[in-house]
Order: sequence, then structure tokens, then C-alpha cells
Amino acid sequence: MNPYIEFVVAALILLGALFALLGSIGLARLPDFFTRLHGPTKATTLGVGAMVLASAVYFTATRDGVSLHEIAVMVFLFITAPVSAHLLAKAALHRQAAKDGMDVDGTE
Repeated sequence: MNPYIEFVVAALILLGALFALLGSIGLARLPDFFTRLHGPTKATTLGVGAMVLASAVYFTATRDGVSLHEIAVMVFLFITAPVSAHLLAKAALHRQAAKDGMDVDGTE
């Protein structure tokens, strides 16, 4: 395989591992739910995306044709992660409003 392709794959894997590590540390160390939500939705999504992109580059370079399986996984990942984070944050806001005795719009 081409050394440039190997360098790109290795760099994407290291970048993905770094983002995944930072997202995991953020999940464990940040103080409350809303700030803790940023770790897995932002950094870890980018980390997994970089690793999947490295897989797509590798399999595209070593086999005939473009590797579409990894592209489908990346599209699914980048669509579902923000939507699930939004739903989790919205559910937490509704629980907090219900606990405080407020309506959903913030009025009493």
C-alpha cells in the first residue's frame, strides 16, 4: 500500500482515538448533566467519525471501488448523535421543570 495512504489512515486513527478519549474524560469529569452531555455528543462523535473515515480510506485503497459501508455508518452517526443529545437535553429540562412545579414553558 502507498505510504501516504498509510500515513493518512494512521493520522485519522490517532485523531479519532484522541477525540474519543477527550469525550470520555469529559463525560466522567464534567459537573452536571448538561455539560456532561457535550462529551459524548461532540468529541466522541468526531472521534468515532475519524476512525470510521480511516476505515473507509483503508478499504477504498486496498480493494476495488469505494467503500460505501463506512460512509453509511458515518452518515447515520452524524445524524443520530445530535438528535439523541437534543432529546436527552429536552427530557432533562422537562423533568427539571416538573420537579420545580413549573409548566413546560417555564411559567408557574
